[in-house]
Amino acid sequence: MTRELTQSFKTDPTARRVPAPGIALPFTPSTPRTAPSANATGSVAFPDGFLWGAATAAYQVEGAAHEDGREDSVWDVFAKVPGAVLNQEDGEVACDQYHRYPADVALMKDLGIQAYRFSTSWSRVVPGGREVNPAGLAYYDRLVDELLGAGILPWLTLYHWDLPQAIEAESNGWVNRDTAYRFRDYAVTMHEAIGDRVDVWTTLNEPWCAAFLGYTGGQHAPGRQSREDGLAAAHHLSLAHGLAVQALRERAPDANLGITLNFEVEDPLNPDDPADVDAARRLDGGFTRIFADPILRGAYPADVLEDVREYGLEKHIQDGDLEIISTPIDSLGVNYYHGNAVAAVPAEHPLDGGAPVTRPSSSPFPAGDGAYTHPRGLPVTDQNWEVQPEGLTRLLLRLQQDYTGPRGIALYITENGSAYEDVAGPDGFVDDQDRLGFVDVHLRAVKDAIDEGVDVRGYFGWSLLDNYEWAWGYGKRFGLVRVDYETQERTVKASGRWYGQVARANAVPERSATPASYPADDDGGDKAVRKA
Repeated sequence: MTRELTQSFKTDPTARRVPAPGIALPFTPSTPRTAPSANATGSVAFPDGFLWGAATAAYQVEGAAHEDGREDSVWDVFAKVPGAVLNQEDGEVACDQYHRYPADVALMKDLGIQAYRFSTSWSRVVPGGREVNPAGLAYYDRLVDELLGAGILPWLTLYHWDLPQAIEAESNGWVNRDTAYRFRDYAVTMHEAIGDRVDVWTTLNEPWCAAFLGYTGGQHAPGRQSREDGLAAAHHLSLAHGLAVQALRERAPDANLGITLNFEVEDPLNPDDPADVDAARRLDGGFTRIFADPILRGAYPADVLEDVREYGLEKHIQDGDLEIISTPIDSLGVNYYHGNAVAAVPAEHPLDGGAPVTRPSSSPFPAGDGAYTHPRGLPVTDQNWEVQPEGLTRLLLRLQQDYTGPRGIALYITENGSAYEDVAGPDGFVDDQDRLGFVDVHLRAVKDAIDEGVDVRGYFGWSLLDNYEWAWGYGKRFGLVRVDYETQERTVKASGRWYGQVARANAVPERSATPASYPADDDGGDKAVRKA
């Protein structure tokens, strides 16, 4: 049987939410942990009520890109630019979840997954950023009802990078302050439609990617390469978050409101070298603190403002913006994949984790000149991302101490996962021990943080399904469930079967068993390994 949730995801509407202190923090490097923790081996139990989920995003799984009134997002257009996406692949069909969501929900139920983190498509709900599309809203109405009928918590994200193309083309996208207010209106539209059944609302997913990969580096849609535009977009995304939180709080005082940020741990390659420390500081400021400090502390870090002064960030910061941006939230979503060793000199043999596309791009860091990442001899995923679970422990401790703990904000791991070159057997089954091991060591790292006092309340594996991986197209697979893109057949991988066992037991088992010995569920069936 699926373990029932023992935790409410509504909030106390009378609770006093702690305002931001209005003071940013300097960069302080931490030290990598080398000694095994108490959770490194054996079975590891998680606290009662810990939430086990899986995540996807609209453009990556839905498909139906031009059905029922949906119009182009910036990604529909960017995917058509020659050389921008591997094999010029797009999300026109993706995983076809728009049509197959009942089977996907049933699959999650069979696995014992308790929450589904999905995003809604602004381009489906408000095509072109103009009039509300009833057919687009109806899809999410059906999806939410299907999830609730299966006993699965809907964990809704309003924005996962798919800005309506018309807003980009006609209004300058996130570079335009007005887009933040249009996002607030879209958030209200979604809440009016399904707010009676959805308790958890995440405003943005990884605004760093939307701002700096999209407007400064050019690796993501809309593909611009401007440091000035990226910084303007970053501020307006943060403003959009704050405006949406205020609007949703007014309409739903007991809703659980939050944002998801992506984090890395930037370690100076030589902590005794001031140049390496400064290089790590600049990447940390341009990746973590440029969003975490305004949102969670109500101020931009002074060193970040100085680093980017020539690119005009401060001209976009109006009176009252930081109070809006730092409006109290209930939850912070943490996306973590890897950390970095950073130096002031280039690596002799750097790891390139970007997609091998032909369209030129540039650094997404406005202040990243002269800062270089170096390999450390750690294992790497199929994307050349180093596997560094202890970095997650250190990150969570930092967030608890500096950001969320003082304001009573709960932490959730909203994305964590890995791409590997899966090899499917004749029946489609993938014995992905490398991915299983990745999740295992990161869950143990989460428990280390919990044992040291961090308020982590849940974990969402990325991703439920193999899906469209942005500039990589369909070239990288992160799924707990394999998708045959030609037939859309779903087959649960070894990691998915294992993760279902973890969710049902609320514990990570000893790693002494082979994948075949992990039962799909404790009802005696093989439902979780069926094909959908």
